[in-house]
Amino acid sequence: MKDEGYKIRDQYGVHFITFATVQWVDVFTRKCYLETLLESLKFCMHVKCLRLHAWCLMSNHIHLIVSAEKGNLSDIIRDFKKFTSATILKQIEQNQEESRQAWMLWIFKQAGSNNSRNYKYQFWQQDNRPIQLETKNFTKIKLNYVHNNPVKAGLVERPEDYLLSSARDYVGGKGLLNIEHLTAAWTL
Repeated sequence: MKDEGYKIRDQYGVHFITFATVQWVDVFTRKCYLETLLESLKFCMHVKCLRLHAWCLMSNHIHLIVSAEKGNLSDIIRDFKKFTSATILKQIEQNQEESRQAWMLWIFKQAGSNNSRNYKYQFWQQDNRPIQLETKNFTKIKLNYVHNNPVKAGLVERPEDYLLSSARDYVGGKGLLNIEHLTAAWTL
């Protein structure tokens, strides 16, 4: 039997997903690139019916806990990655103030040349490693992992102090993106 690896099998299930830039390039240290990512998430939520339950954007990767209200979660994720990679790469190419422009584009071009699925550049690593969250305990573990990422990285002392995540939404505050708290059955 062929190993199917990490795939989204239940298109309506709640999944933990991580996207990382190739070579873990710290792209999201610049406001214009992280804004593109956040606006793209908003678009997917409003137009493609992506349900965002939790998130955390770090300098070179993003953790999401998501599901699809309707449609195909795999397609939403594919379109999100395709759009954000094309848009951010174009921003990098056109950003004359980007001190790392040549270096980043070289890395993305090298990755693209080693992958027959890409035309010129590869921005995101190929694998999302989606993991379906099927139990309350496992969901709690992944939710804590997402929100504690900036604490572990030494960026903040408490998860809710990190602006680029949904941690403050889970302690009664309001974050940058509208999230759908996990249902009462998943209450942590």
